[in-house]
Order: sequence, then C-alpha cells, then structure tokens
Amino acid sequence: MELIASINSAINGFVWGVPMLVLLVGGGILLTIRNRGVQFRKFGYAMKNTIGKIFKKGEAKEGEITPFQAMSTALAGTVGTGNIAGITTAVTLGGPGTIFWLWITALIGMATKYSEVLLAVKFREKNKYGDWVGGPMYYIKNGLGKNWKWLGAIFCIFAALAAFGIGNAVQVGNITDSVNTVILSFNPDFSGQSTVNVVLGLILVVLTAIVLFGGIKRLGAVTEKLVPFMAVVYIVACVIVLVYYGAYLPAVFSKIFTGAFSPEGVTGGAVGSVILVITWGVKRGVFSNEAGLGSAPMAHAATSETDPVKQGLYGIFEVFMDTIVICSLSGLTILCAAEGGALNLNIGTEGTTALNAQALGSVFTQKGGAIIIAVGLALFAFSTILSWALYGTRCCEFLFGSKAIKPYQIIFLVIIFVGATMELSLAWSIADTLNGLMAIPNLIALVGLSGVVVRETKRHFSEKVNK
Repeated sequence: MELIASINSAINGFVWGVPMLVLLVGGGILLTIRNRGVQFRKFGYAMKNTIGKIFKKGEAKEGEITPFQAMSTALAGTVGTGNIAGITTAVTLGGPGTIFWLWITALIGMATKYSEVLLAVKFREKNKYGDWVGGPMYYIKNGLGKNWKWLGAIFCIFAALAAFGIGNAVQVGNITDSVNTVILSFNPDFSGQSTVNVVLGLILVVLTAIVLFGGIKRLGAVTEKLVPFMAVVYIVACVIVLVYYGAYLPAVFSKIFTGAFSPEGVTGGAVGSVILVITWGVKRGVFSNEAGLGSAPMAHAATSETDPVKQGLYGIFEVFMDTIVICSLSGLTILCAAEGGALNLNIGTEGTTALNAQALGSVFTQKGGAIIIAVGLALFAFSTILSWALYGTRCCEFLFGSKAIKPYQIIFLVIIFVGATMELSLAWSIADTLNGLMAIPNLIALVGLSGVVVRETKRHFSEKVNK
C-alpha cells in the first residue's frame, strides 16, 4: 500500500500540476468564448427547458431513457461524496478561499459540460442490443475521425479504471464512514466497525447488482426518483443550518473572497498557499461536477432527445445544481458552524464526513446531524455507484465488445466490497489521479470539436428564432 501510495503521489503531482489546471480552465474558457457565453446568455432558457420540465412525462423507446432520466443518471454520478466530504477536504486543506475557485470552476465548467453532452448526442450510435451508446470515445471516433480512435481507447482505459475509484471505492468508503459515525454517536464505545463495513459492503453489492443487471431502463427509473429526493433532503437541512447561523454569513463570505487570493486566508497560512487554494478549488470542483472528465456524456447519450443542444442544456443545469447549489451549501454550512464556534476546521482531515455531521449536529443535535449526513451520503454515494457502473461498462464495451460487459460488472461488484474495507485517503488520491488522466483525451477532443458545438448551437437558436 505504501508503494502504491508513493507511485500515485508522484503521478498525481504531475497530472494535477499547473498544465492540467490550464487545460481544464483554459478549455472551458475557450468553449465559453466560442459559444459567446451560452451558459450565461441562455441560462434562463436552459432552466426553463430542464428543471422547468421536471414534471413533464416523457416517452422513451426500448434502449432509450427520457431526457430527464438521462440528466438524473448523470447527476446521480456527479452528486456524490464530492459534494459533502470532498468540500470539507477542500476547506480544511485549502481554506475558505477554495469555495471561490469552486464557483469559478463551475461557471466555466457549464460550457464544458454543455459541449460534452451536445457532442455525445450528436455522435452517438446504437450497440448490438439496440441501446444508444455515446461519450468521449464515440465523439472522438465519429467526430475527430477513425484515425483518432486510439485517443478514445486511452480515455476508456482511464475511465474504466476511474470507475473503480471515483465511482466505487471512494463512495463505498464514505458510506461506511458515515454509518459508523452514526453508530458511534449513539455508542461511543462501539468497536465493531470492521463488521459493519463487511455487512454494508455485502448489502451494497446486492442492491447495485439488482439495478445494474436490469439495464439502462431500470437505472433511469431508479435515478429519476432517487436524485430529486436526496437533493431536497440535503438542501433543506443545510438551509436550516444557514438560517440558524445567518449572522455569521457576511464574515464567511468575506473569508471566502479574501482567502481566494490571500495566503492568510488559508488554514495554517502555508507558503505558496494561493496556488494550494486554487488547486483544491479546481480539483474538488472537477471531482464534484465532473465537467471535462467526459463521464456524464455517457449517460446523456442514452436520451430519447434527438436535438443535441436541447440535451446539452441539461449539462448546464447539472453543473449549476451540483456545484453552485449543493457544494456551496456544504461549504457554507461548515464554515458558518465554524465561525459560530461549533467546530474546528484546523484538523486537515481528508475525505471526512465527521465535520459535516458536527455542523448539522450543532442545530439538529449530534445524533440528528450524524443521521442526516449518513442518509444523505448513502443516497448520494449509492446513486454515484450506479451511474459509474454504467460509465465503466460503456468504456469496457468500447474497448473489448459486448462480451466484456458482464465480466466487468462482476469485477465492479467485487470492488464495492473491497471499497468497504480499504484505506479511504488512498482511494481519494487514486481517484484524483485517474480523474486527471481521463480528462486529458476528453479535453483534447472538446477543443478539436469546438467548431461542431458552435455550429449546432447557432443552428438550434436560429431555428428557435425563425419558428
């Protein structure tokens, strides 16, 4: 484990260095400029045609899911532990200023996610089972051309492996962590955590298998119910805490904006900490909303929507809901509770949910806070596991054909059990590394196909005007 950790640390330092941040943010800025800030210009239109149609029943043929189900599946993949434990990590290790860079990453990431989803629908194809399949590997192959298929294969290798980390082990580990926190809040002397982890691992394996082997239709049906419910429960709980600590909000926002540019705004005041703040903000922003990673387009490609731009609008909403709303609430909740003296952020704990539970517990009691976090995290993480099982499967199918689907799914289920008992900090680090690696071929494709995104966007809105 120590050898793996040291190798991963070296790769991670390279992958998440300044060049990657420039590629991620620069790619988003390029797409924003080329599409004339579509995420800002058409924000109202995007909300009206996404969240505004949440209660509209859609029809989807065999092998398809409705546009809302596609968005719910993608949002299920993005709204996970990164929205709770990941934000706590960013704030404790990078300071309050990381929230500012989280917002910047999200605003730019809206254009990136919009472009990814648009291209996924534009260049998707049907597999042997009659299901729509798409994503970076398909818009690389069908958009950039067959000579670039190798780049799509590289994306698939990293994404299929990343599914074991970001979409599996990290999520499972945080579920077990939060459940054990609840148990300890009721019984501080409890010593059976390892047994609890094993039981939870088995339960998650069974639940995931039931949904996973039911196909894309069952996955869409589950996520469209699970995602809105879990989001509402968590949002309401955080809003109540923010109202309770409302008097501290001005001071918190002041620390966010000053901490974004000032080393003094960082926990511990480390040398060169402005870069640390930006790095943690961007890393957690990407980990949270996955804009630029190329994961969510694989879910959106299964939509029954035929207009790439209309489905692309769900990408804008997705980043807004995931990062601007849910991540901000997580960050503001722990910062306000800390400002009010209810908890101490100077502990540098990575991937912890204890601080989130403590922040909520300062209003809902310690046990109540632990339960809210455990339930919220379990739902967030489980939905992420389901979505990333689909992503990994699609990548494996692209690489090895349909015969490889079942073996990959079985390995994925085994990793769930392993993730329930492995060291969580290592899982976070490996997930970070793989995120960066899978983003590289996807961002190259997005830049190369940015002209297609511009043409499709102009076509859609010119047709809308002429109607």
